Amino acid sequence: MIRIRDLRYRYPGTDHDVLTSLDFSISPGRVFGFLGPSGAGKSTTQRILTGVLDGWTGSVSVHERPLQGLGRDYRATIGVSFEFPNVYTRLTAMENLGFFAALHTGPTRDPGELLGLVGLADVADQRVATFSKGMRMRLNLARAFLNRPSVLFLDEPTAGLDPSSARLVKNLVRQAAADGAAVFVTTHDMSAATELCDEVGFLVDGRLAALGPPRELMVAHGRRTVAVTHRHSDGGLVTEEFPLDGLGGSVRFGQLVSSGTIETIHSTEATLEDVFLVVTGRELT
Repeated sequence: MIRIRDLRYRYPGTDHDVLTSLDFSISPGRVFGFLGPSGAGKSTTQRILTGVLDGWTGSVSVHERPLQGLGRDYRATIGVSFEFPNVYTRLTAMENLGFFAALHTGPTRDPGELLGLVGLADVADQRVATFSKGMRMRLNLARAFLNRPSVLFLDEPTAGLDPSSARLVKNLVRQAAADGAAVFVTTHDMSAATELCDEVGFLVDGRLAALGPPRELMVAHGRRTVAVTHRHSDGGLVTEEFPLDGLGGSVRFGQLVSSGTIETIHSTEATLEDVFLVVTGRELT
């Protein structure tokens, strides 16, 4: 669906590239997470792919057609939801979606259905001025799905949402991918990226420092051990680690298994946040 080769970009008036030799692709039905510290070039890449920025070099194709040759027809096939909601506060939620639906020349989804999917059905006729930031974000996301896009660009789709609202958003994104859309997500939420993404790319200073499925990256940066938490004789919990290699022959591990005191057993693969820290050399902000 999206193929990028040797993408480079330099803002006018500057002396260094913001993006350098980017190479990645996103297939239909897949969710791609674009991760990295602030200022790494994530938003610039998104602006290029949505047709907002030009002047870049390299090869970018969407639907197997060069991005440079795509115009209005291309914009009719994409859905965009940026981090900061951009909706009309004097209109109701239903009026907002009705207005944006009217801008599309092709068929659109039922606004009431979308509001139900993002948990806003009960406030459909309420003015957006009364909405919380999280409610506005969900409305903004619903707008991105109006035209049944084949490519979705989502910027921090779960930022600032409570767990229940974040779950609604994740379900909507998963369904879009299941229906065949290619989904491009930029986020600092490593938990959401782990749960949502089929593949992630870590962008550092305009370069891709790591690329792959989240689970594979976490295993590659983890330790080959298992952590066993068991109940001590005094009633407290104690955690011991055992090498994964040769675990079956460990006398101590066998004693714990037969003791019946084990509460949990976990492998010690890294989290995606751990991978972020290693790959970027910076802490999450």
